[in-house]
Amino acid sequence: MSRDHGSAAERRADGAPTDSGGRPVGRTPVSDEVPPGAVPEPDIAAHRPPRPRPWRLGVAVIVVLLLLIASLAVGVYDIADGEFGAEMFWITRVPRTLALVLAGAAMATSGLVMQMLTQNRFVDATTSGTTEWAALGLLLTTLLAPTVGLVGRMVVSSVFAFVGAMAFLLILRRIVIRTTLVVPLIGIMLGAVVSAVTTFLAAQFNLLQMVSTWFMGSFTPVVRGNYEVLWIVAVVTVLVFISADRITVAGLGKDVATSVGVKYEAVLIAGTALVAVAAGVTTVVVGFLPFLGLVVPNIVAMVRGDHVRSNLPWVCLGGIALVTVCDLIGRTIRMPFEIPVSMVLGLIGATVFVTLLLRQRRV
Repeated sequence: MSRDHGSAAERRADGAPTDSGGRPVGRTPVSDEVPPGAVPEPDIAAHRPPRPRPWRLGVAVIVVLLLLIASLAVGVYDIADGEFGAEMFWITRVPRTLALVLAGAAMATSGLVMQMLTQNRFVDATTSGTTEWAALGLLLTTLLAPTVGLVGRMVVSSVFAFVGAMAFLLILRRIVIRTTLVVPLIGIMLGAVVSAVTTFLAAQFNLLQMVSTWFMGSFTPVVRGNYEVLWIVAVVTVLVFISADRITVAGLGKDVATSVGVKYEAVLIAGTALVAVAAGVTTVVVGFLPFLGLVVPNIVAMVRGDHVRSNLPWVCLGGIALVTVCDLIGRTIRMPFEIPVSMVLGLIGATVFVTLLLRQRRV
């Protein structure tokens, strides 16, 4: 009889129509309290893909295309001015717009990857010190191998960015994290140390102006012939799409990823390498784009959840749209002079970052 009573209790816990006394379970209130000794199931609702609505994505694509057309149309010279205008259009306007697309999509997706791998919404290439490491590698290349071309500087910068990102992750493993705000604080402090070393070396060799140009990201110098390496970050974005499911599982934690057969360490290293390449290449070509990888993934995640594969198109479009809007503001607010896109992007990004911090504090 005790066994039958236990079976009835088990059926009641599993949601059967009646309990041991024969009362309908469906009409009794259910407590939200977890029984002592019970292990709560992981909440993976946020990682499930939202209901598809293709028309919304189509509208977003149209908006981004309109912004890119505006980027092609805005400038200090008249593109309708005969042969000269057409030539300048293909020399400067088209490469600049393509650079906006490539850099915006790559940095936004790399921020999403960093946030999933670290399980922290406040992490991107800016708040993890990755871009500062990339600048240090770029400076050392200038000092030790000044004859190296653009591709060589890109490789060295990406390697240093990878080392910096891995150092950041190793530090996180060795400390006890009691609040999510500690993680970006560590990255910002690490980046400040590396930035100080870079500035010191630049001052010793009279290269402060060059370093300040890297820290002040701008698309002004982008012309035909010096932006083509940015197509490498398009490959990075495609690889993120391919590995999106593994990144999603890895974002649930090492135990969950291992239990479903995903090699957590391999995904971690591969994802970090993709972020490093995106940061290194972007730093070489256009400089820093602060908070881009922080703002866009957070806004998309607040609306759509944390499913990487379904969010990636939106993150790419959001990154392109944000960096294009900031570039247009910088080009028109004091025309014919330009304000670097990093200044506008930093202002917007810092505002969103503080808003996220306050929102996290209320939660």
